[in-house]
Amino acid sequence: MDYKILGQTDLNVSRLCLGTMTMGWTSGKQDSFGVMDSALENGINFFDTADIYSYWAAGNPGGVAETWIGEWLKEHEARSKIIIATKARGRTWEGPDGEGLSRSHLMRAVEDSLRRLQVDTIDLYQSHWPDENTPLEETFRAFEAMIKQGKVRYIGCSNHSAAQLQETLDICAAHNLPRYESLQPHYNLVHREEYEAELMALCQKENLGVIPYSSLAGGFLTGKYKRDGDAPANSRGHGSDRMRSYMNNEGYTIIETLAEIGREHQATVAQMALAWLLANPTVTSAIIGANTVEQLTELIPVVNITLSPAEKARLDNLKSPT
Repeated sequence: MDYKILGQTDLNVSRLCLGTMTMGWTSGKQDSFGVMDSALENGINFFDTADIYSYWAAGNPGGVAETWIGEWLKEHEARSKIIIATKARGRTWEGPDGEGLSRSHLMRAVEDSLRRLQVDTIDLYQSHWPDENTPLEETFRAFEAMIKQGKVRYIGCSNHSAAQLQETLDICAAHNLPRYESLQPHYNLVHREEYEAELMALCQKENLGVIPYSSLAGGFLTGKYKRDGDAPANSRGHGSDRMRSYMNNEGYTIIETLAEIGREHQATVAQMALAWLLANPTVTSAIIGANTVEQLTELIPVVNITLSPAEKARLDNLKSPT
């Protein structure tokens, strides 16, 4: 496994980050524990979760992924081996402060996450998406308090536009407040514009860590979606509008090119899609999800794949569907 420092922090994270949104949704507890076992065995020291994962699944009230991670950490005495990133913003209880980035919500949410994770400190605490109803200074004063109390080491954000991210950086600089040290953007070979248009340059200029999610586009970049066929009936993206937006000439050309280049490396489509992502110098670690140990272990070899300049340029020059 390769490692890289996350932005201006002292967090030395694995180039692959284990995403845990599947836990309690498309993967059960036993499989989830097996995936975490395998991640640790293969050198992945960076787990990403959120307090709401995954409330949309039947019988899941939210908080399940954090709870399972906490149980696994305690069972394996692995806290010192894993860098924990979680997120807050979504609704996690009823009432006027049950969601958002207000001080009252964040101060309760961080205590709930610490309890579920069974840790004293969260390494990277991220705002899941912006909250237009709360003044930024209030949000960052809350983050400052958490850091001073030792409950959080660093803060980051997800799903922010360049303008929103720049505004937070300006506020923090003006008031000498802890700033976001990382961004978690939606970024992959078939969804490029959102990150590459403005966010990429901003992250590079500000030396922010970048942790893309949906690295394999919900499974589209695994190669199981074919030009001459429909989405697999049991796939997560079956019938979704987002997946259909990839299922066009541009999307299938990307898949076919990944497969062709992959043959030169004896690598799968998924491995090549991740190799392209990790070849971007602004990307610190790519989030990958896995329902089973087999799915995870297929992706691990990507850290040993190096695209040639010509291969990277060929993929860079392909038109992205979104």
